[in-house]
Amino acid sequence: MPLALLALAVTGFGVGTSEFAIMGLLPQVAAGVGVSMPAAGALISGYAVGVIVGAPLLTAISARLSRRTTLLIVAALLMGGSILSAIASGYVMLMLARVVAGIPQGALFGVGSVVAAELVPPERRGWAMSIMFGGFTLANVAGVPLVTWLGQAVGWRATFWAVAGLGALSLAGIAALVPRRLRPEGEAGLRPELSTLRRPQVWLAMAVTTAGFGGVFASFTYVAPMMTQVAGFSSSSMTALLVVFGLGMAVGNLLSGHFAGRRLMPSLYVFLAGLTVVLSLFVVTAHNRILAVCTLFLLGLFGFATVPALQMRILDKAIGAPILASALNLSAFNVANALGAFLGGLVISAGYGYTSPNVVGAVLAAAGLALAVCSGAIDARAKKEAVIR
Repeated sequence: MPLALLALAVTGFGVGTSEFAIMGLLPQVAAGVGVSMPAAGALISGYAVGVIVGAPLLTAISARLSRRTTLLIVAALLMGGSILSAIASGYVMLMLARVVAGIPQGALFGVGSVVAAELVPPERRGWAMSIMFGGFTLANVAGVPLVTWLGQAVGWRATFWAVAGLGALSLAGIAALVPRRLRPEGEAGLRPELSTLRRPQVWLAMAVTTAGFGGVFASFTYVAPMMTQVAGFSSSSMTALLVVFGLGMAVGNLLSGHFAGRRLMPSLYVFLAGLTVVLSLFVVTAHNRILAVCTLFLLGLFGFATVPALQMRILDKAIGAPILASALNLSAFNVANALGAFLGGLVISAGYGYTSPNVVGAVLAAAGLALAVCSGAIDARAKKEAVIR
């Protein structure tokens, strides 16, 4: 295994821990900066804004930089945003710090996806990408529970100091292990990157991401009330349940690396179809503890199995200048998060209960599958026309 992949995985671990750690510490953070719980919850949205804005912005700024330099900037922003969060004297400063911390995520997985693909032969792209995203999934299994425990034991600022330490480790790993020259000959910078956005298949791939992954967050955003008030688990069980979800993500990531690297579109069809079925079943299985846990695991598995596959799809459709499109696809994931959470909240507010977001999620996942099938059909038709010519 190229050691540079290990550096990417460590950075993904740091980014994943940075994104999700605050969710388990909202009461402590709210009390620490003197705001209400809803205001503290807005810090999560602040991070998402950083991701959505940071992906194209950082890609544009770094268009003429080497990929190694861009990754060093990513690690430095991860460390800097975490330090600012740890020393924030008030709510406004903490909000700004969370936005800064979110900026590097899109660039990490945008540039990192390209770097991972370049480090290995074409037939091993799926495996390489699963290693990089594996760090992110491991954050949900180990990193987030550990820093949440640290924040509860020592104080919420300690959590951000720990994440800053991960940023420093990432910075050192990238500097030592990622090759200095990874930009292919002839790659001219931002203009060819922008030209890829003229390709309809690039936008269609991002639409699949938005719809398909929106289905995951329509359900997962409301997993706590679903598991406690419907399945009957205690609030103290949520940490263990989130670990179950994280384990499902890790397995899904490995499966995607194995199958999507060989047969991308058929694998993507299976993952999105499986996600649709799991979300449909969750409406019923949420009423039984054992079945609810099993379904939560499968939600993580099929939900995250789509991620490396969708990134590979973007790389295929934006060939020649893939970084901006790949980074924008990460913004599409965050748009999916916001869209799924919003639509799931609408049906709860309408009085349909805490299992109703699963119905919304199933519809979104099915829409993602339909878009993926359309995209595959366009490829097949283009290939057929090329043969005829």
